[in-house]
Amino acid sequence: MPRLVIISNRLPISVQKKPGSGIEYQRSAGGLATGLGSFYKNYESLWIGWPGVVREELKIAEVKPIQDKLKEEKCYPVFLSRKDVDRYYNGFCNRTIWPLFHYFPTYADYDNEYWKTYKKVNKIFLDTVAEILKPDDLVWIHDYQLMLLPNMICEMFPETVIGFFLHIPFPSYEIFRLLPWRNEILMGFLGSNLIGFHTYDYARHFQSSVRQLLGLDSILGQINVNGRIVKIDAFPMGIDYHFYSNAGKNVEIVEESEKLKEKLGNRKIIISVDRLDYTKGIINRLKAIDLFIEKNPEYEKKFTLVLVVVPSRIGTKNYFLLKKQVDEMVGYINGKYGSIEWIPIWYLYRQLPLINLTALYNIADVALVTPLRDGMNLVAKEYLATKTEKKGVLILSEMAGAARELGEAIIVNPNDIEAIVEAIRRAFSLSDEEQIEMNRIMNRRLSRYTIEKWAKEFLESLIKAGDIQLEYSTKKMTKTIRNRIQKDYLSAQQRLLLLDYDGTLVAFADTPRKAKPDERLLNLLKKLTNDKKNQVAIISGRKKETLESWFDLSRLILVAEHGAWIKKAPNDWQTIEPLSNQWKEQIRPLMEHYVDWTPGSFLEEKDFSLVWHYRKADPNLADVRTKELENALLDLIANLNLGVLRGNKIIEIKNVSINKGRIASLLLKDYPADFILAVGDDYTDEDIFMVLPENAYTIKVGISSTYAHYSIQSPEDVRQFLFELTEVNQ
Repeated sequence: MPRLVIISNRLPISVQKKPGSGIEYQRSAGGLATGLGSFYKNYESLWIGWPGVVREELKIAEVKPIQDKLKEEKCYPVFLSRKDVDRYYNGFCNRTIWPLFHYFPTYADYDNEYWKTYKKVNKIFLDTVAEILKPDDLVWIHDYQLMLLPNMICEMFPETVIGFFLHIPFPSYEIFRLLPWRNEILMGFLGSNLIGFHTYDYARHFQSSVRQLLGLDSILGQINVNGRIVKIDAFPMGIDYHFYSNAGKNVEIVEESEKLKEKLGNRKIIISVDRLDYTKGIINRLKAIDLFIEKNPEYEKKFTLVLVVVPSRIGTKNYFLLKKQVDEMVGYINGKYGSIEWIPIWYLYRQLPLINLTALYNIADVALVTPLRDGMNLVAKEYLATKTEKKGVLILSEMAGAARELGEAIIVNPNDIEAIVEAIRRAFSLSDEEQIEMNRIMNRRLSRYTIEKWAKEFLESLIKAGDIQLEYSTKKMTKTIRNRIQKDYLSAQQRLLLLDYDGTLVAFADTPRKAKPDERLLNLLKKLTNDKKNQVAIISGRKKETLESWFDLSRLILVAEHGAWIKKAPNDWQTIEPLSNQWKEQIRPLMEHYVDWTPGSFLEEKDFSLVWHYRKADPNLADVRTKELENALLDLIANLNLGVLRGNKIIEIKNVSINKGRIASLLLKDYPADFILAVGDDYTDEDIFMVLPENAYTIKVGISSTYAHYSIQSPEDVRQFLFELTEVNQ
């Protein structure tokens, strides 16, 4: 396996400078650092990130020793200024992206200075990557702090295979579109070869935003971005299952568990473990506890909620107010129901060491995990992993990514206080057998999909994504291939050039009439047709009237409606066989109905075909309507000699005997040539590629599975390539 370069905002090792004690190193807290902290060391690898200390705190003489110490841990630091950290991390990341992506748009601050600094810091990371990146490295970038970095690396190192994983939710299009810099963020993502999310929902939201904002469709989880294939998939993050499942055998954890039991007494234990954040639903949880005691007085003095709140973003206004609210509610509930012998809520405002936290999982009868929105939530998984042979009940928010995997838990809407109350009551009433069975099923699942398996699966998919790109890259029109084609073109006595129009010679437009040829294209075709050795044919799906009005070149062959009509000057238009259009009266009403039913679509009528265009329709609505229309048409034409053709934002119905391959075969007979070139962009052109001899040069515009020998990126590149051919003879 090639070297793995992991890039994240923070390194798994934190550097702190304390007065009097100098430089200190400690393990970073957080799911990513904990989850991958040991995994990456099993590979030839390097981890790039901020070490947690700002530049202003360091003397020049201290930088090199820090780099050397971190190098021992396979880490490479990115040093940031205090101002950059404040505007990039505390600003754009936590005051703009975090609330917006967690569905709190009113909390989002769209400060342009934050955005400028975010771009600046992503560029600083790029500069660091550029110092150490090797040609065959695999790059794995993590999370919302570095969303621009994939595209930055891709532009500087286009051959590098890049993976990106988002550890927070990706919001729906209606939320994401609120972001002023939305397109730049999406393009940042799309610099990757593989983009991973915790759930399919997040992947779907991302693809919807890409389609709506950038006009790029996802086909089977793949997006074609300027000739690159970007794979989109879901990879639900796992945990270190072995550690938590063996908690009952760990002497330190067992001892700590006994101490906790003694402190809490013979009561049912509910645990709540969260970082201080408005997304975690802590206030709703406390409201539910208050209401539970009120509605179920028989449980007074019979349970304790251990509320662990980890300090976070101290000094930020929203978090300060949330802390104040939590403190007040805990005080209110304990004051309302508590007594000398019983305090309903044991409140711990601090981060617990791993041993203490695991011991708490170990003794808890119920875990109350009810975030308002959460990318995954590993607490739910960690708690369950300690319940391999024991009772215990997980109450889980349906808004947490983990709910997609842990459906056997008690699932609740975190905004429904009554539902949480009922869930607690149910949790207390479940028999030991019911609890153990629920946990057995979920534990089996968690044991199979661990943090190691998650990471390995992502990397395997990343390597495959790189292989796909490499496969397509082998077909790219390199300079060597261009030179070979030019050489054969120059030496040939008779040449046949078969060219598609839309998507090949011109880019697609909102409406068909906007794709009219410009003067540059007309001059190019004139140059090609003026060469007596050349026979040039435009083979298009367009109507014959349109092609005739656009092209007035005596030696240019025009083919309309995919081969239904052909015009060879000075002759008039001819059909290659007798065709009927009587079927239109039967089909047209159905297609007109879908025009009325789908705003932005329209019907184009040709001599021997009907075309439903939906380029300007809402993409999500078009998805539904195209499937419905296609199925309806297939039923309607079952006994007719017709076929349904899916093209670029169109559905066309036409005679099945007519296709571009058939007309290409006829042209080959009529115009014997020792140099044959065919260029097209969609699957109607595949019929041409298939019928041409092996020595023909066949070129597909864009990247997709094709019979063509080579690929080229865009219509503009096609024009440039053809222009170069015209220059060969001069």
